[in-house]
Amino acid sequence: MAKPFKALERKMSPAARARSEAKAKRLIAEMPLHDIRAARQMTQEHLAKVLRVKQASVSRLERRADMYISTLRDFVKAMGGELDIVARFPEGEVRVRQFDRGSASR
Repeated sequence: MAKPFKALERKMSPAARARSEAKAKRLIAEMPLHDIRAARQMTQEHLAKVLRVKQASVSRLERRADMYISTLRDFVKAMGGELDIVARFPEGEVRVRQFDRGSASR
């Protein structure tokens, strides 16, 4: 018979528990689109209605490795989020504003 996770967790050392929590945070912080949608408790059908597309289009979008930034922004917005594009350098991070809606390009 399977044991409840809480029972197993109580037996873990503090170091093992800390490693487990760090890994869980990493996995939550980095998800593909279909996992984000599922975590937001949204079906493809519901997201398709919000985006005014067919469910098959949502399925294709979730499998794509390359898409327009505007498409990704709309997808994230439909799930209740906001898309930020960040460039990471050894000196620090810079938020790229080139693709913000309404920003003027120079």
